[in-house]
Amino acid sequence: MTEPTGPLLSEGDQIAQRRKKLEQIIALGHAPYPSKFDWNTTATEILNTYGSFSKEQLETTKIAVRLCGRLMTIRGHGKAAFAHLSDGAKRLQIYVRLDAVGEDNFKLFQLLDIGDLIGVEGYLFRTKTNELTVHVEKCTLLAKAFLPLPEKWHGLSDVEIRYRQRYLDLIVTPEVREAFVTRGRIIRFIRGFFDARGYIEVETPMMQPMAGGALARPFVTHHNALDIDLYLRIAPELYLKRLIVGGLNRVYEINRNFRNEGISTRHNPEFTMLEFYQAYSDYRDLMALTEELFRSLVQEVCGGLRVEYGDLEISFEKFDCLTMREAVVRFWKNPSNRPTLESLRVEAGVRSAANAHNQNAVAAGSALERVDERLSAGPLLGALFEAVAEKELIQPAFISEFPVELSPLSKRNVDNPAMVDRFELFIAGMEIANAFSELNDPLDQRDRFEQQLKQREGGNEEAHRMDEDYIRALSYGMPPTAGEGVGIDRLTMLLTNSKSIRDVILFPLMRPEKKGSDSSE
Repeated sequence: MTEPTGPLLSEGDQIAQRRKKLEQIIALGHAPYPSKFDWNTTATEILNTYGSFSKEQLETTKIAVRLCGRLMTIRGHGKAAFAHLSDGAKRLQIYVRLDAVGEDNFKLFQLLDIGDLIGVEGYLFRTKTNELTVHVEKCTLLAKAFLPLPEKWHGLSDVEIRYRQRYLDLIVTPEVREAFVTRGRIIRFIRGFFDARGYIEVETPMMQPMAGGALARPFVTHHNALDIDLYLRIAPELYLKRLIVGGLNRVYEINRNFRNEGISTRHNPEFTMLEFYQAYSDYRDLMALTEELFRSLVQEVCGGLRVEYGDLEISFEKFDCLTMREAVVRFWKNPSNRPTLESLRVEAGVRSAANAHNQNAVAAGSALERVDERLSAGPLLGALFEAVAEKELIQPAFISEFPVELSPLSKRNVDNPAMVDRFELFIAGMEIANAFSELNDPLDQRDRFEQQLKQREGGNEEAHRMDEDYIRALSYGMPPTAGEGVGIDRLTMLLTNSKSIRDVILFPLMRPEKKGSDSSE
């Protein structure tokens, strides 16, 4: 019924044989690539609707169906054959018999291969093994698959093929399709959540004359007609806050961002963010809103407030709240030299803690990440937090009190101007969201930008540039505002139990294939 595989035929031989079969199909008078097929149902709809029907019910009603899909299995039995047809989500068995479809149509079926796209019409029945099946009365070829589907799908080399040839991954791995269906549900829910609260969905430029809104290295392109360099968006923040100045008091954007940085299981140069801004509010208002968003989203998508992520169980029933200093103290590895909250308030205490941590790291070998003691106090505290606490934040936790040096667009804390009113949400050791009370003082903002320029002059390519137009916008007056960004890709990783960001991006960035490599492998 199908060509032999494995050691009997190489892939090249299989392709040649499938092309020969297509020539035979054309010789029988069948169109090789018809324009359409008039289907009235799918395998999924049939299984959902008639999966509970008994053999007797199906015999009494004789339900006629027309469906199409991809052949995933074929089992021949002389003048009859069983096969499974997939609509991408579910598989349904079909039964093709010579005396039911006629000699010409049966010859067509005998020339089909696993992977071919076909349409069938017939009626539903149950086999002796009680499997819901379509008794085919007519079969139509819709597209011939020249390349055979893989027989095995595992191993490190196959992982790269999965990302590079996502179309193949979707065909043979049902869990992959489900992850992206879930991603779509997540985005739909988020839109409904913010629409219901009076937010306006907007779009901001992806190509910008100045990369801003985040501390990151941008991609650069050139506009020929204007003869100017442009930057792919690293964040939409400054444009969204311009809209707040303009009187759009609640805005959100689900946006693509681009950062010319490293690639890892949690980083892709092109990624998706939700950013939203709310006037006449502060970061604590968004902390409460974020809890509400996450709880309702997880309940809707996962059916409960507890989700499995690898070996972890994440509970969204409670969100912890810690300052950056509290997190460092709580997760310090060595009790003998643990810093105190008070010692971390002053530069000398931060430097002493950094030195102690690095000594612990040396003693532990590669188990701990060392921090750069040459950093100024604020960035050094941030580096300590990343090294000591970040990976330990498994259950949902808001981290607040960030040093002002790490937050050039955030409003200073009234009681402690060295800190800003900001939080980050961590889950499973990953930063999922970042929010703060927005800096709306144009003089302070100019001073922050000038400090960032000094960092750029010192070699920090990720430091923020001066944005004169943004300062001009603030000079017209921006109301007290809170803004937040949520990583859609990492959020999807959590809710689909995916360990790599590449598992939740349909076409992640890959190195070019080596010349001479077989793209079908």
